Amino acid sequence: MAKATTSLSINQRRWNKFKGMRRGYYSMILLLGGYVLSFFLPLLVSNMPVLVSYQGEWSSPALRGFLASIPLVGGIAPSSFDPAEKYGEVGVKGEANYRLLQEKWEASGSENYIIMPLYPFGPNEDIGVDGNESFVEPMMSDGNGLVRPFGTDNNGRDVLARMTYGFQVSMSFALLIAILEYLIGIPLGAVMGYFGGFTDLTLQRFMEIWSALPFLFLIIIIVSFVTPTFSLLVFLLVIFLWLSIATQMRAQFYRERSRDYVAAAVSIGVPTRSILVKHILPNTLVPIITFFPFALVGGISALVSLDYLGFGMPPPTPSWGQMISVGLENITRYWLVVVPFGAMFLTLTLVVFIGEGIREAFDPKVFSRLR
Repeated sequence: MAKATTSLSINQRRWNKFKGMRRGYYSMILLLGGYVLSFFLPLLVSNMPVLVSYQGEWSSPALRGFLASIPLVGGIAPSSFDPAEKYGEVGVKGEANYRLLQEKWEASGSENYIIMPLYPFGPNEDIGVDGNESFVEPMMSDGNGLVRPFGTDNNGRDVLARMTYGFQVSMSFALLIAILEYLIGIPLGAVMGYFGGFTDLTLQRFMEIWSALPFLFLIIIIVSFVTPTFSLLVFLLVIFLWLSIATQMRAQFYRERSRDYVAAAVSIGVPTRSILVKHILPNTLVPIITFFPFALVGGISALVSLDYLGFGMPPPTPSWGQMISVGLENITRYWLVVVPFGAMFLTLTLVVFIGEGIREAFDPKVFSRLR
């Protein structure tokens, strides 16, 4: 009796083929895992303690900082700031230096204790904090005898901490831009390609005029009047980047509308909306899906470029572009250039590997060299 075989859907076959592209599959796991982990950075990389036990009372500034970093929840989350006098430092109204406080309690044999994060340095603490020094070299100790694996920058801020937070900022920025430009470009491109005629002609002329606007000059003009924010930069990039997606979708829908299955759907009275969404759209998504990882590359590169030129995220936001700018201004401090460039190179390489794997998974050819 012949052994029964399970028929796989086209998407299951594509997924299995993508898993066969080892460097693309493992790059996706590594990048996705790192991005998910980056949301927990306030609990892992911070100068705020995970737990403070003082005179029988417990508190967690790091947990409060983590809640404050969550969208929507952050607006109602309690502040992570605790004055030093709350922990016995009489007359000190400023924020407690928990690393020094931990050493003080341990040296005195106090029953109070502090549990610091895995890496006890914040991305924005500078030379104003005791022990922080400018231009500490990698694997050297700062003023408090604590080792800085990737050193510090010109303001005494820890490079490793800023690099990890910069990864989250860059990935979130690129993902949001890619999703929004798809949400705008796909519907407009579909309308242009399917209906054609006056609608297509009008939108094409608008796109030609819009694409002719000098993007960088527009950014310079706007940031000269208002302080650039994450949301503003996303908006400014999205209103230009959707043009390429719309152009691709127009070509795809223009080609597919002449197919027999579309003519059959029209002849039996299928609503136009159903024809667009249920019939044509699934047959046009392959080039769009394979382009998505490369849209991420473009988003990350755009943010780094704007930050480097001084038109990006406002300081002291952790940013790879700003770190590269500081490094080039202090070129003799080699780690300030090597670390952010290395982080950017590694991230973009992983994204490109993922894009290659996705493109290969959607390719009808059976064999591939991308193993």
